Amino acid sequence: MGVVRTDESRRAEIEEFRRMLLSCSGVGLKVSTKEEFNRRRVAAGNIREYAIDQKLVCVTSGVSFLGIAIVKQLLLRGYAVRIIVDNEEDIDRLREIESSEEFEGSSSITSNNRIGVVVAKFNERQSLIEAFDGCCAVFHTAAFIDPSGFSGYSKFMAEIEAKAAENVAEACAATPSVRNYVLTSSLLTCIWIDISNSSLSPVVDHNSWSDESFCTNKKLWYALGKLKAERASWRIAEEKGLKLTTICSGLVTGPRYFFANPSSTIAYLKGGQDMYEQGLLATVDVNKLAEAHVKVHEEMNKTGGGRYVCFDKVVRSPDEVQRLEQETGLHINTSHDAVFRFDLSNRKLDRLMSQVHRCTSVC
Repeated sequence: MGVVRTDESRRAEIEEFRRMLLSCSGVGLKVSTKEEFNRRRVAAGNIREYAIDQKLVCVTSGVSFLGIAIVKQLLLRGYAVRIIVDNEEDIDRLREIESSEEFEGSSSITSNNRIGVVVAKFNERQSLIEAFDGCCAVFHTAAFIDPSGFSGYSKFMAEIEAKAAENVAEACAATPSVRNYVLTSSLLTCIWIDISNSSLSPVVDHNSWSDESFCTNKKLWYALGKLKAERASWRIAEEKGLKLTTICSGLVTGPRYFFANPSSTIAYLKGGQDMYEQGLLATVDVNKLAEAHVKVHEEMNKTGGGRYVCFDKVVRSPDEVQRLEQETGLHINTSHDAVFRFDLSNRKLDRLMSQVHRCTSVC
């Protein structure tokens, strides 16, 4: 089981990862096969103690568009990061980055290896446990990509994504060093319900849940996959006592985002007209979303947890729709009058982020 990606998006991810490494001074890259990784685990001795001292965390699909942004934020805040990729091809390409002329002769990079890269499979729970061992937290960002438009992300893929998230949660619960688990969910897990019910609250926030039957009936497979993945994760967290936070993200945007991540954007925007007309079409810059991941993880060490809705812009005018269409290459029909029945709220996350920023400026 792996992430389905086009060659173009894969090359874009690797190139963005190279840029990220170059932008983070003093960061080294160590790529490993599973066998090399296991040999180092044996030689490392008490790796759990290292995790606590060195703030070692794990990011799944760390060379994806969002994964790269999260890794960069973690590095900037002093974490050591272990990245999981799903195939040896990405390992080989990362080795090319490590040996490229841009990195040769850079003592600051080669003397401070703060990134490790290993292969693990989402359908192999034991390989995930081995990859997580020694990490104090896991950020699960992986999602199946829609390789051929709206039909590419199928009901079958939604089931596979849910099973992958279940395996990650089970592996986190089974790994003694893992204290926190942060799952990238989607705003789509909050908004898809039968709006004919007049008693619905006008506010959609972290307490809101989409209806699984509604998603199935409307063939909203991407929303269904995210919904089933998040619900499975919460079930396991409650059963196993795992400390979990989920971030329900709007449509991810940012520099070169459509080139790097075109097919998941297509899948997200299925039903875009209905989202717009109800006031539920929202976007978030990838760097803000990555920062939110790191902040909620750190808050989990205090009292934080639960679900967070994350967006920075609600699309509420034809001009804003047009700009989104230009960025994505996708048409969103706005011929009907928008009623904007619902109001999206990310107040819970905003309170956390404002507290953190005030502390940063004062402390």
